Amino acid sequence: MTLQPIILQAEGEATDNLSRSYVTDRSKTGTKTDTPLIETPQSISVIGRKQIEATGSRSLGEATRYTAGVRELFGGADPRYDQYQIRGFNASTTGLYLDGLQLLSSSGLPFRLEPYGLDRIEVLRGPSSVLYGGTNPGGLINAVSKKPTDTAFGEVTTGVNSFGNVYSGFDLGGPTEWNDAAGADVASEWSYRLTGLGKIGGTQTDFSDDDRIFIAPALTWSPDAYTSLTLLGSYQRDRTTGVPFLPYVGTVVDAPFGRIPTDFVTSMPDEGGRYNGVEREQAMIGYQFEHRFDDTFTFRQNARYSHGENELFSFIGGGYVGGNPASGRLNRMGFFANPIVDLFTIDTQLEARFSTGAVNHTALFGVDYKHVRFDDTQRTGLGTPIDIFNPDYGQPFGGLTTTGIRSIAEQDQIGGYVQDQMKLGPLSLILGGRFDSVRTDVDNKINAAMSDTDSETAFSGRAGLVYELGYGLAPYVSYSNSYQPLVGINNATQTILKPEKGEQFEVGIKFQPEGSRSFVTLAAFDTTRENFLVSNPSNPLQTVQSGEARSRGFEIEALANLADGLDLIASYTDFDIENTENLDPTLIGLAPANTPERYASAFLDYTIQDGNLSGLGMGIGVRYMGDAWVDAANTQKIPSFTLADTVIHYEKDGWRGAINISNIFDKTYVAQCSNANQCFYGERRKVMASLTYKW
Repeated sequence: MTLQPIILQAEGEATDNLSRSYVTDRSKTGTKTDTPLIETPQSISVIGRKQIEATGSRSLGEATRYTAGVRELFGGADPRYDQYQIRGFNASTTGLYLDGLQLLSSSGLPFRLEPYGLDRIEVLRGPSSVLYGGTNPGGLINAVSKKPTDTAFGEVTTGVNSFGNVYSGFDLGGPTEWNDAAGADVASEWSYRLTGLGKIGGTQTDFSDDDRIFIAPALTWSPDAYTSLTLLGSYQRDRTTGVPFLPYVGTVVDAPFGRIPTDFVTSMPDEGGRYNGVEREQAMIGYQFEHRFDDTFTFRQNARYSHGENELFSFIGGGYVGGNPASGRLNRMGFFANPIVDLFTIDTQLEARFSTGAVNHTALFGVDYKHVRFDDTQRTGLGTPIDIFNPDYGQPFGGLTTTGIRSIAEQDQIGGYVQDQMKLGPLSLILGGRFDSVRTDVDNKINAAMSDTDSETAFSGRAGLVYELGYGLAPYVSYSNSYQPLVGINNATQTILKPEKGEQFEVGIKFQPEGSRSFVTLAAFDTTRENFLVSNPSNPLQTVQSGEARSRGFEIEALANLADGLDLIASYTDFDIENTENLDPTLIGLAPANTPERYASAFLDYTIQDGNLSGLGMGIGVRYMGDAWVDAANTQKIPSFTLADTVIHYEKDGWRGAINISNIFDKTYVAQCSNANQCFYGERRKVMASLTYKW
């Protein structure tokens, strides 16, 4: 018996060719096994290095702008967080994964990934608890780290944007070598990769920099063709500020004085006797192990420890003084937060490939464990009001006089799962099940009555069917549910929050003609989210767990290489989302706040293939975001907006120069509003020039 070896893919030579093409035909995210996308009964998008570079994406939110079902919440303007919705549900704290392991975080500390350290980004839409334990019912984003390769390579890059933010980075790797007694080069069992980036400089708002240091070493040991151990580490330190909290009147609609300038901020970097902004530090270390015993059995184990800490201080806006927009003065509150997250995750899998008669099976047996510890502190204090057009940032501050949160919470979750992918000719069937046990402890240091301990168990299931009709057409149908343990206390009952639950029915059709460089997915879905937090009608300052919402709609996504050098990305998402349960009966049937139900995008890129201008290219993109409601009562709207992007690039002899322009026409727009006093401008026109050399 001859085993197929484990092959380390070289940069630019991955089986999916995502460094040279927008289109791939395989993904592990949907099944945790190497499975063709056309055989996976769920909607999946894969964003590779070529797409990330072509669109000039400097954040995870920017990289997913042209992806079906995904909405970037802040429109690129807030350098503190990557926050997004998938199919209408917020996935910012529970929907982010790195290398298949969840980066669970609190609302005050979403982990933020550096795109330069990623090989690709995969978006799996719909509940996926069978494989991943806790997850968002709308879906998840699985970022895949850059890893060592079996060929040597190098890259250096630098760039600057029109806000004055400058970055430089490097990416080096390949096999290690040594000289034998005769002086000949001999390849060892080790290969490495080292990726780093630094950036410093401004953003579109005054006194607001976005600085970062990022370094990510990786080392792979392959003692033979069937065994591989990869060690992955990263360290990131950010120093930045965020977009200001501004009122609806003066941003979305005119105030008596007009609109608040988009570069206005409610506080300076050193106001209040401390650095005003966010200092984030996050570090991760883990490994990925794989051993293939024979043609039937393969063992894998992936583990990671992640630490994140934010220290944030800011004077945030609190609406107009006296509720009078004509005053041109904003109330301010000093706000301090210091969330700390420690997270350990480990996933152990055994894959078995075998046949029973004419049916081919890929069975997966797994056990995963997760331990997370949240240490949260929040304090507030009354700040002095500020004049929008004549701001005085030197006014006295009485200090952080109120402690709003001081708690430590820990959660342990262990789950066992089984999945069988069965293939009989053109028919592919997936069945999966999972059992979870969760224990949560919350220690409230301010109010002992709000401390509690609880244990929960849950079962998750998944079933999907795909039939390949020929000519590249494959209709599918699937059912799945989700189970996301929450960390916190229900204000109404003073007990541990119950897990969020989700359920989805999805039907669709995938189209990938054999031999083509295109992939189209059309999906219709009906998704329900239960047990999420809503405002308490009797006390709006509290949240209670009594929400249920339903999202029903469809999406279409197309990626295609239309001709040599001509690439297309296009997507359209359309759904209706409404509250189906709420303690406030007047909200039933209404849409949740800040949730647009329609968005579309397209990006077309052409590179000249022959002649003296070979390597010169240009791309154009358009993004549309539909309107949304500011409030749960659906009385105030955030208007829709359409933005255009472009890129001019040139590649020759390992060099690549590019000028990316986002929001070409410099449209002023509001990306989201949390309420009538907390609206946030999206990013104005940004021009970025970059230069990269690869060898």
